[in-house]
Amino acid sequence: MAPFTLRWGIISTGWIAEKVVSDLLVDPTTRDTHDVAHKITAVGSRSVEKAQKFINEYVKGDKSVKAYGTYDEVYADKDVDAIYIGTPHTYHYTNALDAIKAGKHVLCEKPVTCNVAELRSLIAAAKEQGVFFMEALWTRFQPLTKEVKRIAEEGTLGAPVIVHADFSNDFNVATLPKTHRMMDPNLGGGALLDLGPYPLIWTIVALFEHPSNKSTKPSNVTATMYKTPITGVDFNTSYTVTFAPNPSTGSTLAAQAVLSCSMNVTSHNPGVTIRYEKGTIVIDAPVPCPLRFTVQYFKDGKPGVIEREEVRKFEYVGDGWHFQADEVARCVRDGKLQSDLWTHEKSLLEMEIFDEVRRQGGYKLPAGIEKVL
Repeated sequence: MAPFTLRWGIISTGWIAEKVVSDLLVDPTTRDTHDVAHKITAVGSRSVEKAQKFINEYVKGDKSVKAYGTYDEVYADKDVDAIYIGTPHTYHYTNALDAIKAGKHVLCEKPVTCNVAELRSLIAAAKEQGVFFMEALWTRFQPLTKEVKRIAEEGTLGAPVIVHADFSNDFNVATLPKTHRMMDPNLGGGALLDLGPYPLIWTIVALFEHPSNKSTKPSNVTATMYKTPITGVDFNTSYTVTFAPNPSTGSTLAAQAVLSCSMNVTSHNPGVTIRYEKGTIVIDAPVPCPLRFTVQYFKDGKPGVIEREEVRKFEYVGDGWHFQADEVARCVRDGKLQSDLWTHEKSLLEMEIFDEVRRQGGYKLPAGIEKVL
């Protein structure tokens, strides 16, 4: 049986769109995927010339791909099934809503919106239109993440206790113009919205998704920020997410995540450490797309004394963005409106936490940037 082929329209022609498109073009059979495939049919940018340049460079000059100078033309294209949105954060809500209203399925880059109210609005619109909608948190769909989750939940390690995760990047801020996406509050600049989803996704996988938690929300979030006096965006953000037992939901999880993100220092290795009662999972950097992790098992009755270690390594063609696209294709094929792995509920949790972190840190976006409050 021929694979189900999802036809993509690409919105924006920036760096992240380049990466996603390059992976969409990788032969799915190289990752042992035989049931779905991908085809890029349209690219939208601020000009036809820019869209065509992107096609020439990143879609191998495929003459069947249409170049558009507006996003609306991509939404209206009858040969487009799904839209990938790679625009700056503060454009996500408008771009996604326009695509949804045009009846297109949507994969929207993280953070999916600027706040939880915008996200609730998009989810409601997608349900009304009967289209699939998902945040592009690609880490959740990678083979390594699935294997970490399997080992963590098989019981040998016991209950999770604490997660330490950091994702940072030195953007050489002294050289950045104030209009750069990382520096401009009008674009949702700063570390939290751009880098913060990656430490948080490991918290959601390790703690929120853990069977003992029964999908119970965190009991507490505490945060602190250092905001640059240059433009007011957060350079350094640290936040703690606590999960407490909850009799009303049946949760027995008692665990905490200590998370950080910075835009003026590089990440360190390991990127993620998940500590359990009977062992530790140590995940190598980079946090968004790790290829190696180590499981340390403690001796019985001797916490912290390592009895044995197991190392897992992963290889595949491409950079790991294609796994989320495969998920979109399968969901569209099967008539699903959301993914079972990265649900609307998890994106809502992410944005609720970020709203609280920004509130505690005193980081408000300029008036009018958030379209729904």
